[in-house]
Amino acid sequence: MPSDAVFYQAAALCLTYPDDDFVARLPLLREAAPQLREFTDHATVTPPQELAAHYVQVFDFKNRHTLYLSWWRDGDTSRRGMSLVRFQDLYKAYGMEFTGEELPDFLPAVLEFTARTGNTDLLTEHRDCLTQLRGRLADFGTPYACVLDAVCAALPAPPGGVRP
Repeated sequence: MPSDAVFYQAAALCLTYPDDDFVARLPLLREAAPQLREFTDHATVTPPQELAAHYVQVFDFKNRHTLYLSWWRDGDTSRRGMSLVRFQDLYKAYGMEFTGEELPDFLPAVLEFTARTGNTDLLTEHRDCLTQLRGRLADFGTPYACVLDAVCAALPAPPGGVRP
């Protein structure tokens, strides 16, 4: 797996619920993706129950920090359904069937898709959403902001070459 793929897969894992498997993988994640070291260092020294409770506090109580990319553009409107279909269509175009428990626009799923295919289109298309999420996570003071910092930094430069 090329290093970009390893990074995107590691970022996906860092943004999923921190269960026992995640905790067991932390040493590997730390070594495989140095861009995420600030977050993985934090996760390594944080008790698993505290890490899990923090994840729920950050991502599960309000849409302010939602990991569902289409929500950032469409909110809870009928347009969102079409956006979700578009995510699924792109997965299918690459021979991948989305079968996760989450919706297809769930950021960890998009990062895993990027890791497997090398296609950054969904991430670059939602760059503004990622930037908004990154800002809100930073304002909230959560270490998850470091993961979004690394993801945004890894994206190809936007047209015009200026990164947000």
